[in-house]
Amino acid sequence: MREIGGQERSEEPFTVRASLFRLAEDIGLSYASVTHARWTASRWPKERRQSGVSFTVHKILAGITDERERFAAILTPPEGKPRWTADGARRRVGRQVERPITPQEKVSAIHTLARDEEVAAVVTTDLLRRPTVVAQVKQQDRVRVVEELTRDDHVAAEVTTGLLRRPDVAFRAMSDDTARHQVNHAQVERDRQAREHFEETNLAAPAIRRIERTMEFMDLVTACHMFVAAAGRVVPGLRDHHLGEDERTVVHENVSRVRATLDWIETAVDTGRVDVDGELARLLQGE
Repeated sequence: MREIGGQERSEEPFTVRASLFRLAEDIGLSYASVTHARWTASRWPKERRQSGVSFTVHKILAGITDERERFAAILTPPEGKPRWTADGARRRVGRQVERPITPQEKVSAIHTLARDEEVAAVVTTDLLRRPTVVAQVKQQDRVRVVEELTRDDHVAAEVTTGLLRRPDVAFRAMSDDTARHQVNHAQVERDRQAREHFEETNLAAPAIRRIERTMEFMDLVTACHMFVAAAGRVVPGLRDHHLGEDERTVVHENVSRVRATLDWIETAVDTGRVDVDGELARLLQGE
């Protein structure tokens, strides 16, 4: 074996590559087959070759870089085996076997077969339909799978909508400050878009735009909006919940305060009078 590009000296320079091409043509094999056979032979001096071991095994074990380790390996078949096999040699050098036995070997074989994206998609879909398979997937891996499957915004919106209809899921989700903030932000954004749509399409929009929006007006509208939005989030959660007598009493008292406050707002808007009589003041103060 010489370095790549070495030459055989004759009347004319003759490279190793040209020599191997001629040999391949003469014996009817491909150039690649001849090259691989030559390399394998170079890794096994005659005195190190084993007559009871196939050339394929010699070729696979030739991948062991260290000579001492290589020469010792061919003399030591796998534990419990009388001789070397091709798959045994592949396991020895860490290559994929043709007949997988262990779970890890089967996983590697599946990964190899699923390199094509379409094949991988079909296999993944079929596996996710098997409850026993999904049950064995770790929680963090399930989360990553869901995140990957919901990268599309339309899919994510549909899935999230369905999940938030489940009370326990919605409660846990809203316990996360970031998630709750995003939901509130989305509600505000939705209201903004609805307002823009109203102003663009409703016949009354021009008249409304002419109204002088004072700071007090905007604050009042915002307060009403926040109350309605909060009630819209909280009240549906009362479904199938049975409050105790004390809890109902507290809620009814607060509802009475809300009603009194709404009457006060209407009076102030219609008449401009914001005076609070003694009874209303005590009610608002919770007395």
